Amino acid sequence: MTTTCAGCTGEAAQVGWRACRTGWGPPHSQLSIWPKRAATLEVRGRHSGQLITLPVVIADYEGERYLVSMLGENANWVRNVRAAGGRAVLRHGQCEAVRLEEVATEQRPAILRRYLALAPGARPHIPIERHAPLEDFARLAPGIPVFRLVSEQA
Repeated sequence: MTTTCAGCTGEAAQVGWRACRTGWGPPHSQLSIWPKRAATLEVRGRHSGQLITLPVVIADYEGERYLVSMLGENANWVRNVRAAGGRAVLRHGQCEAVRLEEVATEQRPAILRRYLALAPGARPHIPIERHAPLEDFARLAPGIPVFRLVSEQA
């Protein structure tokens, strides 16, 4: 018998129960325990094929949603997302199948500044003052991957 989370469909439904059981799933966000922009990202491991779950901060900018790798290009989740063709599941109150589209380097500075305003835990990892001019963010942008979240929900 397969147990699933309410609101999940497809692959997300198959893995949802594990996320709920471990405390990373919808129960926390439905109870408003999580901050508004906190979520979890689920992506298949590029070598193991196992589901990898990690906490993320969603940065909103000009009507779009973004994920930023505060640990740079070599973060495992970045490599896994690229290997998965951008396919992942985002959990924030419900399961949402998403595609992560990498943002061009020249479009990253303003998104990075917004991200640092929303994610205080990322500030020690990105060596810049959050109120710095966009030109300063442009110098860091090539080494900090940014992904646009595109919903795959019908």
